[in-house]
Amino acid sequence: MLDSITPLLTDPAAWAALVTLVVMEVVLGIDNLIFISILSNKLPPEHRQRTRRIGIGLALIMRLGLLATIGWIVGLTAPVFDLGIHGETFDTAFSWRDLILIAGGLFLVWKATKEIHHAVDTTPSNDHLLEKDKKDVVINNVGSAIVQIILLDLVFSIDSILTAVGMTDHVPIMMVAVIIAVIAMLVASDPLANFIDKNPTVVMLALGFLLMIGAVLIADGFGVHVPKGYIYAAMAFSALVEGLNMMSRNARMKKDAAEAAIADKGADI
Repeated sequence: MLDSITPLLTDPAAWAALVTLVVMEVVLGIDNLIFISILSNKLPPEHRQRTRRIGIGLALIMRLGLLATIGWIVGLTAPVFDLGIHGETFDTAFSWRDLILIAGGLFLVWKATKEIHHAVDTTPSNDHLLEKDKKDVVINNVGSAIVQIILLDLVFSIDSILTAVGMTDHVPIMMVAVIIAVIAMLVASDPLANFIDKNPTVVMLALGFLLMIGAVLIADGFGVHVPKGYIYAAMAFSALVEGLNMMSRNARMKKDAAEAAIADKGADI
């Protein structure tokens, strides 16, 4: 193993591939991190950080395990059945990768739609639950959240690893890139989740991102490839607009607070 790694340490091409893979893994991990943040924020505060760390830790284990079986992963791109309908827009020769992407995309669309419904639903929560029932619900929700994180980790892991295979043939480079990217996700998970939790409009924007990503995964599964650059450019533009809106709201709130303070002083006089 060391004999295969040592030559890579002095190879500039290997270092360039590592940097490129790290950037790619971090960018692809943004989708996963948004999902984990939204899902964990549905839990009680004392369970959120632990759930995020478990989910991201399982993502690392899963990706390293998939890299160890890289030959099997590459085989997932081979067609398993063909509906016999071929055209310029889409192809109906489906591989296991296509089926996984379609299933993952449908899951994301369903989950994001469900969360949007909960966000706009004004029905009162079940505050009448007994304390024991609440504890059972929390335990079930933590388990459900971890299971959903694992399922989506599988989809994103297979997609990112297949992308990495096209960039380098060296498994050690892929493993190092995955470890660095997952550590970056772990560091960014709490600040991102807290930011999303404190800004309700950001939650809706993030759910919109998940809807878009789910639709892209479904399209990719059907052979309609949407360049990732377009997706992330749209996400960055939307985030920029939302950032400007937040700055505008904060400035307006400070102005209103200052005017209210001046009015209170005038009333006292």
